[in-house]
Amino acid sequence: MGKKTGIYICGGCGIAGTLDTQKLVELAKAANPDAPVRTSPAFCLEDARLIRTDVEQNGVDSVVIAACSPRVNTDVFRFPSAFVERVNIREQVAWSHAPNHEETQGLAEDYLRMGVVRAQKAQPPRPYTEANERTVLVVGGGAAGLAAAIGAARSGLRVVLVEKEAELGGYARKLHKQFPKRPPYERLEDVDIAERIREVRSLPNVQVLTSAQVRQVTGEPGRFAARIDGPGGGTEVAVGAIVMATGWRPPEPAQYERYGLGRYRNVVTSVELEEMAARGAIARPSDGRPARRVAFLLCDSPGDEGHLPYGGSVACLVALKQALYVRTQQADATAYIFYDDMNTPGHYEYFYRAVQADPGILLSRGQIRAIREDREQSLVLEVGDSVIARDIQVVADLLVLATGMLPSTLDQEGPLGLAYLQGRNVPTTPFGYADSHFICFPYETRRTGIYSAGAVRSAMDLALTAQDGRAAALKAIQCIEKSSAGQAVHPRVGDLSYPEFFMQKCTSCGRCMQECPFGALEKNERGNPVLSTNRCRRCGICMGACPVQIISFNDYSIDMLSSMIRAVEIPEAEDRPRILALACENDAYPALDMAGINRLQYAAGVRVIPVRCLGSVNAILVADAVTRGFDGVILMGCKPGEDYQCHFIRGSELLGTRMENIRETLGRQMLESERVQVMEVAISDSDRLPAMIEAFVDVIRAVGPNPMKGL
Repeated sequence: MGKKTGIYICGGCGIAGTLDTQKLVELAKAANPDAPVRTSPAFCLEDARLIRTDVEQNGVDSVVIAACSPRVNTDVFRFPSAFVERVNIREQVAWSHAPNHEETQGLAEDYLRMGVVRAQKAQPPRPYTEANERTVLVVGGGAAGLAAAIGAARSGLRVVLVEKEAELGGYARKLHKQFPKRPPYERLEDVDIAERIREVRSLPNVQVLTSAQVRQVTGEPGRFAARIDGPGGGTEVAVGAIVMATGWRPPEPAQYERYGLGRYRNVVTSVELEEMAARGAIARPSDGRPARRVAFLLCDSPGDEGHLPYGGSVACLVALKQALYVRTQQADATAYIFYDDMNTPGHYEYFYRAVQADPGILLSRGQIRAIREDREQSLVLEVGDSVIARDIQVVADLLVLATGMLPSTLDQEGPLGLAYLQGRNVPTTPFGYADSHFICFPYETRRTGIYSAGAVRSAMDLALTAQDGRAAALKAIQCIEKSSAGQAVHPRVGDLSYPEFFMQKCTSCGRCMQECPFGALEKNERGNPVLSTNRCRRCGICMGACPVQIISFNDYSIDMLSSMIRAVEIPEAEDRPRILALACENDAYPALDMAGINRLQYAAGVRVIPVRCLGSVNAILVADAVTRGFDGVILMGCKPGEDYQCHFIRGSELLGTRMENIRETLGRQMLESERVQVMEVAISDSDRLPAMIEAFVDVIRAVGPNPMKGL
């Protein structure tokens, strides 16, 4: 049965004063003669009932609303029983182009044609609702894991807590004191980990497994299967989401050999000093005498061999805390702290000032040039570039080296043993942390439904670690709720669509499986891709990767995008260039909206189609555009590389590799490569984006019109 599409053209917010809305009505009626076409001065107000009536009583199952951006009024224009297509003629037409101009009118008409085509081709998504396990697996029983378990359990979910050691508590159990957590942030506080352990053991919906390890994880959000080995043998649990709170480990001692670790007995790590303080006495390992002069070395200069390029604030705070240990133990003791940078973020600045005020603690920038031992096994430190007197010598009873924090993901198999085609470990940042995007998506790893918390996500102190655990538990709960409804969790929250494969044409090339940033695709015995639906983040990168175009979504496909491209009317006049812009919906498209909100104008010859990610852009779409007669194509996306901004990790990067195919296509058609440009656009670039577009228009004018126009 065919669709019944209703078209609704708004004249509010200055649209009717900029465009001839009657011409839009006539165009809509010609394109859709058997369905309602309505106008209103404000569909977002009481006239939204007109659309609702058509949907609920008049059989309209596909709605095209030509009005404001699809990024606003989403609740007003949500009609669950109909497919809704939003045509942006406010921010990206009326507010960003010359009023009552022929080119502005043509832009609005093209957008309406494109919207009608998409609405006619899109199908309502069919939710995937085969996953509804409401248990959270928490891996790691330290501060982060305990906080995550308590948070999830008190929210009503069942929790399985796995700890590889015989006791809960992790590294926090070994701490003597912790940094101050409350005003005036001057005094060290007792560690409350024992209280957290008692709390988690008191909760009836928490199953605690100690001396146990997760050996393998299979499945997807909503129905993961975790195989756990413990003293009583192996067991398998079904869980809906996973919090990975597996902590950190210190680097190998060899990393600190230059500073005498392993060679001089009175050189210890900050971990060893913490253990001394917990036992009650800070003494020289060589002879057991009290350490009255203790030097702390932060190893935080890039020139230091023990330096790690992160975690400076934790190391600094530990040194300050342990200097207070020394002073508390002996009133006449002296502590020296040598550093390159002192990092004490937030309220810890007050703690730093309190330590500074102690006359027995001396802080100085400086580089350790050499370390030697005197006849009494004291340590002689040669310090250069100090603020005290440039080059100095310090004699210490004990030298304490700041211990780096290496995330547990650096262990060979990783802490989860993922049975994924793309590997057993969770993908990590360049420093080994299990994180996806620290600004946009904290706690999320690149494996959907698996969340990281604590020192496995970033070097952090005990208070922040507990906060991290609670936050990761909230993300796990969100994942379970969304996946049980068949909805995407992030970043396209609530999306019910997912990729489908026309397997009869699949060549088993494997590109979709290789390029998926989230490990959503596995391989069957024939080498064909198999989708784990709830792992998918609906980015469409697999669609962009497929060389034979067999992958599509119900509301997003190559055929749909190509049809929208073909719906644009291409004028033959050489002075009216037409440029296609495929704009990332996460950054570039919002930036264009904000340019319109600020009434910044750009060329009316540009036709914008939002895409889920630049990685979803198949090279065939660019070929279609130039064959259709577009003079140029802009691919607007996020910054790729190590400091990426892409919501889907590798989308922009993958498009960069596909550009070779695009240039080859242009070459075969005897067209200049300048006609296609990748444009890095952050959401904050709205003020300069119009100038970037105009610069590309100038390039196209210089190159000349597409010779394929009119063919």
